[in-house]
This record gives sequence, C-alpha cells and structure tokens, in this order.
Amino acid sequence: MFHMQLPLLEKILRPVIVYLCLIVFLRIFGKRELAQLNPFDLVVLLTLSNTVQNSIIGNDNSVSGGIVGVLSLLTINWLLTRVLFKMPKLNEALEGTETVLIRHGAVDWEALKREALSELELRSVMHKQGFDRYEEVERCVLEPNGNFYIEGIRSMSDDAQRAELMKEIRALAVEVSELKGMLAARG
Repeated sequence: MFHMQLPLLEKILRPVIVYLCLIVFLRIFGKRELAQLNPFDLVVLLTLSNTVQNSIIGNDNSVSGGIVGVLSLLTINWLLTRVLFKMPKLNEALEGTETVLIRHGAVDWEALKREALSELELRSVMHKQGFDRYEEVERCVLEPNGNFYIEGIRSMSDDAQRAELMKEIRALAVEVSELKGMLAARG
C-alpha cells in the first residue's frame, strides 16, 4: 500500500513533464478550450484526465506514489505561477493575448473563425451578459484565460432620458418644498 513501485525521481518527473506538456498543448490549441464548454469539449476534458493518468502514475498505485504525484503537480503549478508573475513577457507568450470579437457593434468574423467560435456561441455569451444585438456591444473580448468580457454601448438616448428624469425630479422637489411651505404657513 505504501511501497512505491517506481523510483522517487521518476515519480516526481512524470507529473511535471505531463503538466508542462498540457500547458503547452492547451496554449497551442487555443483559448476556446478554456472558454464555453460544449459537449465535445467536455468529453475531451474528461478523457484527457484519464489519458494522462497512466503517464503520471505509471504502474504505481501506492498511496505514497499518489502523494508524491500530487505534491509534484502542486509544486510545479506553484513554481510556474511564481515565475510567470515575475516575468510578465514570458507569461504573455505562454498565455497569449486577448482576441477582440466585437468592436463598436461590429463582429470580427475572422477573429471568430480563428478562435473556432460559432455565431450561436457568441450570441449565447452575449445573452448571458444581457445583450440581444451586436449593436448593443461596444467590445466583446475573449481573454487568454478563456473568459469573455463584454462592454455595452451607452446610447445617447439613455443619457438624454436620465437627464430629463433628473430635471423632472428637481422640479418635483421644488414643488414639494413649496407645498410644505404653504402647509406650514396655514398651520
């Protein structure tokens, strides 16, 4: 149960190598893998973990081997996070850059194609953020970590309506003050 069947160094190197390969492959295959999960992406992620399991643990099913594997994975993740924090250029190279999908209400169809996103998926992202039409969106960005950022267009009519409402509220406040004064004078 606790006797490791593989040498300690091999138990440490296996998860580190698989982790680094996964990071590189996810970067190569794009942000979409980290974005919205459709059924196909979910199947890939579920089978990916099963696929790399044997390469991480080898023929060793011992508790000690599992603990060494987990410790190795957590350690390489911790180290890589610290290194990338201190080296922003390397971080950008590994993570990639954001992709603008909508700018000033116009969809960049080429960017959508590069990220392998369908129009239906883009509309779904917009609907989740409360937007119905492309014209309502100032910017829609697919960030390197797979998240979507959407900024809406503020229409002039919204500002005009807000200004008109404020004007009406001020007029009502003056009217209420005058009525209070009249009531105080009577009573």
